[in-house]
Amino acid sequence: MKKSLNMSRIISPLRGAGGCHGIARDQQSTIEHFRIEEHPPGPPQGGNKPLKHVLQLSLFFLFLAFSQSHSQSALIFQTDFGLKDGAVACMKGVAFGVDPQLKMFDVTHEIPAYDIWAAAYQLKQTAPYWPSGTVFVSVVDPGVGTERKSIVMKSKSGHYFVTPDNGTLTLVAEDLGVEEVRQIDENLNRLAGSEKSYTFHGRDVYAYTAARLASGKISFAQVGPALPAKVEMIAYEKPRFEQNAVLLGTIPILDTQYGNIWTNIDEQTFLKLGVKFGEAVLVQIRNEEQVIWEGKMPYVHTFGDVPAGQPLLYLNSLLCVSFAINQDSFAAVHKIASGPNWRVRIAKAK
Repeated sequence: MKKSLNMSRIISPLRGAGGCHGIARDQQSTIEHFRIEEHPPGPPQGGNKPLKHVLQLSLFFLFLAFSQSHSQSALIFQTDFGLKDGAVACMKGVAFGVDPQLKMFDVTHEIPAYDIWAAAYQLKQTAPYWPSGTVFVSVVDPGVGTERKSIVMKSKSGHYFVTPDNGTLTLVAEDLGVEEVRQIDENLNRLAGSEKSYTFHGRDVYAYTAARLASGKISFAQVGPALPAKVEMIAYEKPRFEQNAVLLGTIPILDTQYGNIWTNIDEQTFLKLGVKFGEAVLVQIRNEEQVIWEGKMPYVHTFGDVPAGQPLLYLNSLLCVSFAINQDSFAAVHKIASGPNWRVRIAKAK
């Protein structure tokens, strides 16, 4: 009996094997096209059968290698570690050890030390532009080694966030929704040999668990036990339009490279003020109840719409109200910072 390849069933044993967010199922259906079938002896039915079989096998293994290399989700890191030492490299080394094929990227490692709110905003700014299935690791963890929970949150958009549950997920939970939350089971998802380390969960727990999840080595259910579908939230003032034609909001973050002031007042809320391009507004900036700066500026499209050194109000890349000085740093000139305690008030100039 002669045997010939028919690309029709080799993958069937892989059914149900899982993979990264179901990607392995696509591989399974393709490998099913390979099958060894028996035919009675007889004259060749055209072509060079051995060469054909070699080509079929080559194509199969090329496809398998390609599909496996594309089966992982992207793994994205952010921390307050800075890049002065090897902490970030340690985290990536752990992830690389889990799967050398992982595609790893960074949001930033320059979040101010212990600034959970800044971490929350960086995730808000970044996560929506990455595809569903992306795994984020965020480590700004003043409570490292204490009783705070280590979790993975799956958003309703299909993104995964691996982090201490300390308020870091406040804004992505609001924007993307919370689908499910699981507590990391450190008996199963912790770097081997790290059990006596209490101060580097970014390496020992978060990078390791995130890499296993992103590579498909574990499913989301294997992260650990399910928790209620909610996370720790940082209280802050939501943007609102007051009856006396005043807008109120906060300064969640600065555009640090240029010193522009980013508020949480979205375009739709701002439009309630009825200001047209080129018209002036009155702006007041407070830290708690202390007025730090107040003045007048025009509402314009972009920085070059006013002379160098002049203030302006514009909508930033997230379509939120922002303040700037053309070719200078508003934050540095007027000593403005960011966070839930920094508040803004905007009114139409008379």
